[in-house]
Amino acid sequence: MLKTRVVTALLLVAGLALILFALPPLAAVLAFAAIAALAAWEWGGLMRQDQPARVMYACVLMLFCWQLTVAAPQLVPVLLGAAAVFWILVVPLWFRYRWTLAGNDFFGYLLGALVILPTWAAMVALHAVDTWLLLAAMALVWVADISAYFAGRSFGRHKLAPSISPGKTWEGVAGAVVGVLIYGAIVLAYSPLAGSLPLAWPLLALLLILLTAASVIGDLFESLLKRQAGIKDSSNLLPGHGGVLDRIDALTSTLPLAALILYLVKS
Repeated sequence: MLKTRVVTALLLVAGLALILFALPPLAAVLAFAAIAALAAWEWGGLMRQDQPARVMYACVLMLFCWQLTVAAPQLVPVLLGAAAVFWILVVPLWFRYRWTLAGNDFFGYLLGALVILPTWAAMVALHAVDTWLLLAAMALVWVADISAYFAGRSFGRHKLAPSISPGKTWEGVAGAVVGVLIYGAIVLAYSPLAGSLPLAWPLLALLLILLTAASVIGDLFESLLKRQAGIKDSSNLLPGHGGVLDRIDALTSTLPLAALILYLVKS
């Protein structure tokens, strides 16, 4: 199992490097759309849809990605703003009231679009500004996840959301915040990306904390949906790692916020 997990991880890293640094911009946009389509197919599984419906939904989401690219790029900031409202205001209520995707297919498909399309749009927008900026935003999520894991294992005592994800603790969240702040300081000190966000350190630190919180929320949200659907992984597309949604759960909440922040700073 560990060997399978390692091999898959290496292939994922190689694939990401190919998309980010070897493909021309339009090909990268299409590659991001393919990832969105796979995530949409898995979302249909969370809704307990049959295979034809899941495939159709994946195709529709990919078509939306293409239309946003060629016909309505001006809608991207609106899409990012809608995603920010969803993650900051709606998802906490979702946790409280334990809403589900069951019973209303239209709502489920609409919600899936609200989760997946802004993620794709954020990947495209950040990549268009600077490939390293997209990688840095993704790395923030990975740093938060790794820091939370080790802090939780070492110091975890107080459960964050035991009914959703029993392994997560508040100490882990604190570790994630510390890890991301250190990561942000290193990026500011040694990376040319510092010029992409001309912000004072206190404000940037607050934004990093916000993005860290968003990554935790995204992770918990997918965990809740899987628990409600009665499944362990969103699919078995990635041997040893589950599905695409399992790998991008925290990115779905973090990347749109990061892209929106960049848009507001640049405007």
